[in-house]
Amino acid sequence: MTRSHSTIPFHNLTFHDDLPKLRDVEKRLKAFLKATREAAQRTEIEAGRMTDEDRVYPYDIVDDADMRRIRMRSVKYLERLHTSTGMYHLTEESRVRLTPLNGGLPVACIATEHEADEIAAALHAEMPWMSRATEAVWHGLRASARNGLPGLRFNPLVLVGSPGIGKSHWARRVAHHLSVPTTMIEATGEPATFSLVGLQKGWGSAGEGKLMQTILQERHGGPLVIIDEIEKSGEVHSNKGARHTLTDALLPLLERMTAATWQCPFFQIKCDLSWVNWVMTANSRQGLPEPLQSRCVVLDLPDLTAGQLRQFAQTEGHRRSLPDPAMAALMDVFDSGAISNASLSLRTVSRMLDRAETLANQPLLN
Repeated sequence: MTRSHSTIPFHNLTFHDDLPKLRDVEKRLKAFLKATREAAQRTEIEAGRMTDEDRVYPYDIVDDADMRRIRMRSVKYLERLHTSTGMYHLTEESRVRLTPLNGGLPVACIATEHEADEIAAALHAEMPWMSRATEAVWHGLRASARNGLPGLRFNPLVLVGSPGIGKSHWARRVAHHLSVPTTMIEATGEPATFSLVGLQKGWGSAGEGKLMQTILQERHGGPLVIIDEIEKSGEVHSNKGARHTLTDALLPLLERMTAATWQCPFFQIKCDLSWVNWVMTANSRQGLPEPLQSRCVVLDLPDLTAGQLRQFAQTEGHRRSLPDPAMAALMDVFDSGAISNASLSLRTVSRMLDRAETLANQPLLN
């Protein structure tokens, strides 16, 4: 697991700890004008150019015309101050929600190439049949360390293979070993485009997408985004006939240069998403748009064998600290050939492990 982090600016906003209120600015300007005029009167009296009888007393020294000018200047000052923050267009609620961005955000980084080797070795030990995907991540991590990058990055991946071989599970294990949060998007579920990047104000369901939600909740600038069954994502059409696809939303995020200045549709602020990493899964290449494939490393993964499932059950069982009797019973299922005619699926084995863990942790009944 990564042991170090660095901080990136992430946004183009300027945060002020306490923006003044209009009445406070007016009060300060009035006090300044009053003190300035009183000092000028004292100077004139001491110089003999003005008698004490001609002086204007404090309660009359600032009149209504002065207060109108003070209000105008106060409004202009606050407008410029708010505009300089980059949040002038936001509601008070939105500004509060963006406070986690104050001071920038941390991103995980790889200190040495040896650390990258350790992460890749741990991934390969858990899921050796995902070696091609692990190797792609490994090269990216080594390059991040070698180039002294403030964060870690690898090329966006599309993992193509049969259901149940562990594509999504592998991606979650990558996030675990990199110590980064994850954002999970189901391309076949709700409109994935809006689920990922959000909707601008004016729509009935306007809000930030899951990516920004994760960044704000976890206060982390480099989560791992996992998109399942990317080849099955559909299209969304607005009432005006505008077409929205998940690919359209993804393309600027997959390019590092455009991701560095990506604008959130909901908050309408620019964010640096160039440290976000992407793993997408698909059951086949059919349906994968060519622009998406050209920006990703697309890997065709083999089906699992019974031996690989047995090894996964053994490794995962030890990771969960299952007792020896439970492990022996699991291994008997494989060694006896009980699943030889069953559909080979990592999900099946995971359910077996969950059941074994539940039974092993049940309290003893008297």
